[in-house]
Amino acid sequence: MTATLYYCFDAYCGWCYGFSPVITGIARDFAGRMAFEALSGGMIPRESAQPFSRIAGFLREGYLRVEETTGVKFGEDFLWHVFNPEKSDWFPHSEKAAIAMAVLKEHAPERSIELAADLQKALYYEGRDLTDDEAYRHLLPKYGMKEDDFYSRLHDETYLSMAHHEFNLVRQLKVSGFPAVLLQTDELRFHLLARGYTDRETLSQRIGKVLSEI
Repeated sequence: MTATLYYCFDAYCGWCYGFSPVITGIARDFAGRMAFEALSGGMIPRESAQPFSRIAGFLREGYLRVEETTGVKFGEDFLWHVFNPEKSDWFPHSEKAAIAMAVLKEHAPERSIELAADLQKALYYEGRDLTDDEAYRHLLPKYGMKEDDFYSRLHDETYLSMAHHEFNLVRQLKVSGFPAVLLQTDELRFHLLARGYTDRETLSQRIGKVLSEI
């Protein structure tokens, strides 16, 4: 079988946003040598959603650590919610973004790593509310999908089931934090290559070592 790299992430994971340049670079570096797939992890279940104001205090310090460690920048439109939590109407959960991911992955399966990065840019740089259907409209031309097709599927129970299947798959892979990267080299063998933020050079070396052994 072809080796497959699984990137387990969540659209609301700030460290995954910081990891986006790493994993998109890895996808370019190893293109043609393995398959790639991003899996939504369901970090914030819909039934556990709470007002953004409940986590804003944590994010005031957390986003700075992500910036300092990874070099990414959080956008002013996102940070407005962090520093004005009493005015924010956000009520974040992972489900809607995972459904959107499932729809777009079906349409462009070879671009799932790029798509994961784009979803996080939409949230953390552009300040889009990923629980709002409109948060995804700007991505549709890039991925060549018609608006009517996307929005009909976004509310189709089939894609809700697909999103929850990914949540369950990530749990079955024993992933308990994000980001995580695993490389499947045969039907039953998965190699855990990254748990938490990992720089590009280190991850590349780990991938190369596993590939050389098979």
